Amino acid sequence: MRNVHRRLCALPSVTAAAVLLIASAGAGRAAEEEQKDDNYALMRMFVETFEHIDRSYVSDLDRRKLIEAAVRGMIRELDQYSSYIAPDEVDHLNQIVEQEFGGIGIQVHLDITTRRLAVMTPLPGTPAYKAGVRAGDVVMEIEGESTEGITISQAVRLLKGKPGEAVTIGVRHTGETDVEKITIVRELIQVATVLGDRYDADNDWEFMLDDDRRVGYIRLTHFSRRSARELADALHSLTARDLKGLVLDLRYNPGGLLSQATAIADLFVRKGKIVSTKGRNTEKRVWKARSPGTFDDFPMAVIVNHASASASEILSACLQDNQRAVIVGERTWGKGSVQNVINLENGASALKLTTASYLRPSGKNIHRFPDMSEEEEWGVLPSEGFAVELTPQDRVSYLKYRRNRDVIDTDGPPESDFVDRTLQKAVEYVVAQIEILNEPPAKTETDTDAGAQAESSDTAAPKGDSDPDETDESESESGAYAPGTPPAQFPVRTV
Repeated sequence: MRNVHRRLCALPSVTAAAVLLIASAGAGRAAEEEQKDDNYALMRMFVETFEHIDRSYVSDLDRRKLIEAAVRGMIRELDQYSSYIAPDEVDHLNQIVEQEFGGIGIQVHLDITTRRLAVMTPLPGTPAYKAGVRAGDVVMEIEGESTEGITISQAVRLLKGKPGEAVTIGVRHTGETDVEKITIVRELIQVATVLGDRYDADNDWEFMLDDDRRVGYIRLTHFSRRSARELADALHSLTARDLKGLVLDLRYNPGGLLSQATAIADLFVRKGKIVSTKGRNTEKRVWKARSPGTFDDFPMAVIVNHASASASEILSACLQDNQRAVIVGERTWGKGSVQNVINLENGASALKLTTASYLRPSGKNIHRFPDMSEEEEWGVLPSEGFAVELTPQDRVSYLKYRRNRDVIDTDGPPESDFVDRTLQKAVEYVVAQIEILNEPPAKTETDTDAGAQAESSDTAAPKGDSDPDETDESESESGAYAPGTPPAQFPVRTV
């Protein structure tokens, strides 16, 4: 009887719980319906406003411009990195990500004295290079039309096109007065994001900075579709030449694909966390390094500056937190958010929307929110003792020096009095570490046992093993794009 009584006594509480659940579900449905009604009312207000403007405004208006203005207005209420990508901007974004386009293969900029389009350098092996376009050439005309007063954007539209189509340009070579007309057949141009310090005699990038001490130097301009593969190729070429130490330069790198940032970090870190991301409607993701293919048997310094952003910060923070490299230079930009590029109008336009934030392996914040001060935690700081203070004039001098060294010239890079103090400090660290590694250790029996145990431990715990409360993601989202908006190096475009 006591059991029966116990069961009977429990019924009222069960019934009450059920009633509460039903009431809660009903309230949830009511709230959902109320939200739908609110959304409908708001959309109706938008449509009514559009119709009134379209029908009654004092003069005719372009409807598409009205809608695009409304979209941009919505996005202005979000963060600074979300944006609407108009149809005429979609190709440029795709070219940044994919590193390829139909063109002739020259880097151009507007000459500040003549206000004409000038060739910074042809890219080796491209149609322009083979046709005889030279560094310093002034492009006087394109398809018979003068380039006087032309903008970079206009020039890009005229010079790019479908592979196989020809374009005729008129160039004035340095020191000459006549204009030479050159017809160039466009090809698929693949733009490298992994560069060295200078071109070698074969017009390939030279990645060995110091032949005697075997110090390599790699610049990464941004994180595009093939960047990890390019970097791995450069590392293989350096290790084949007995690489002893490496400087990785991320100055003025605005970011790019999240997948490439994690893949490149994985090249240098044998085990440990690379980065984690979290969003309002996305599960937390954690990327961890894996052992195969790791380049970790040489000392390494990473150079960053005030314009190194997003994916650059993911990479430098990972290498710093995992004690794989020292960070040299200036505090980075401070962009700790990830954007997804969402196609609109079947891909004719797009929405770049912030969907997640990321944290460095230590769990520390990278993002600089608008109200943050210099004293607060954001960005990636140089390692202790490796900060290099620069003035605005120092930065201008560096960019001028760098631009001159990136020109293809049969005589090699021009002579310069400029001293890259940041690179100098990075090289000094790497060389010091090489010398330490080259010192013969005083071996003892205890040291030998400890070394054997360490090797055994590394073998027993291969990279890729994840913590029970974490998710180890071997591949990143292909749609995740994390560009920052730091100042550009200089107004140069590749066409």
